[in-house]
Amino acid sequence: MILFYGVAQWNAWFGALIYLNKSKELFPLQLILREILVASDTSSMMNNASDMDRASISATIKYSTIMVATLPILFVYPFLQKHFVSGIMVGAIKG
Repeated sequence: MILFYGVAQWNAWFGALIYLNKSKELFPLQLILREILVASDTSSMMNNASDMDRASISATIKYSTIMVATLPILFVYPFLQKHFVSGIMVGAIKG
């Protein structure tokens, strides 16, 4: 249950999207990453780049935001895996 709760809290962006319309200073990390992915708001990060470089830099930034959102959960999961598996096995049919 703790693993599912932790993943849900880490990925919680919808409540902030609804209640924090105008104050971007209070946005959680996931909402900022969502804005980068959805709006492709990478223009401020690329000042002196050509058009071909802009496409590759934009793709790199998008891939890195996906990694920033995914890696913390992937690093925590191995430590909680034994509890996760034992919780599943409690209710399993053993034969």
